[in-house]
Amino acid sequence: MEFILQLALITIPAGAVLYTTMQFLKKQNEKEFIHLNNDLKKERQNFFLPSRVESYQRAVLLMERIHPNSIVMRLHNPALPAKMFQAELLKAIREEYDHNVAQQIFISLQGWEMVRNSKEETIKIINLAGSQMDATSMSSDLAAKIFEIVAEVGKMPTEITVDYLKTELQKLF
Repeated sequence: MEFILQLALITIPAGAVLYTTMQFLKKQNEKEFIHLNNDLKKERQNFFLPSRVESYQRAVLLMERIHPNSIVMRLHNPALPAKMFQAELLKAIREEYDHNVAQQIFISLQGWEMVRNSKEETIKIINLAGSQMDATSMSSDLAAKIFEIVAEVGKMPTEITVDYLKTELQKLF
């Protein structure tokens, strides 16, 4: 019995020390894991930051290029009938968007949703202006109607999206 008591007096403190040491090592490993994970996140952010910045730049450029005023001025051809000019405008908007669609990988879901909605709203404005043209209308008539609608709308969806994208980009820094 005395032997068991002496054995217990030795093993219980040794077990407590062993348990305490294991808990300490476990906490140290968790701290090291968290530290390594944070380092990995920083490295990943530094690696992807240039791509993200470029995506935001390209999305802003897309919004500027498809803004009704910009696209009308860029593509205007006075010799075209209004319906052909309308088709050219819509084609250009879709091509611009398709060319930049991969940028959504690096832009937030809400940011890209705004880009897509701005594209659709711009198409609606052009189609609305086109629906008010008659068979003899020329591109100048359509351009004037588009400018009139833009003036009535006030701040365009593309402008709102540009503001949002700029704000979102600044949060990355």
